[in-house]
Amino acid sequence: MEELKKEPVTVFLILINVLVFLAVEFTGGTEDTMHMVQCGAAYTPMIADGEYYRLFTSMFLHFGPQHLGNNMLVLFVLGARLEPTVGIYLLGGIGGNLLCVFLELGSGDFAVSAGASGAVFAVMGAMIYAVIRGRGHVKDLSTRQILIMAGFSLYFGFT
Repeated sequence: MEELKKEPVTVFLILINVLVFLAVEFTGGTEDTMHMVQCGAAYTPMIADGEYYRLFTSMFLHFGPQHLGNNMLVLFVLGARLEPTVGIYLLGGIGGNLLCVFLELGSGDFAVSAGASGAVFAVMGAMIYAVIRGRGHVKDLSTRQILIMAGFSLYFGFT
């Protein structure tokens, strides 16, 4: 219970992601692409047609339990050490989604996407910055530990 008092923002973000995951899973499945689109997953043609809310809602949707678990584990480990992450999380998620939209518009190759990866990587970037400013450590994390976590996140993201 002490953890909730120390890191309410991180716990809140994880809770929202898990609750959204459960709602989507029980209403049609998190691995059903069409259902994910109905629930707010990002799809560039729809965003370009004015459905801008997808830049936000897609951050809280995940394709399957492994996708959710990986993102929430990284958020828990990093967010717990950089508690004021809600602004970084939201801006990073929307920024990552906007980057994907611009890249897809340029290539003409569109995909349905969802997940907190952009948001989580923004938190990770903020943590790397904090570690560099802290001369190699922030709380109990070193640059090496953060880079290992980033490597695992990239691996799970691509697989």
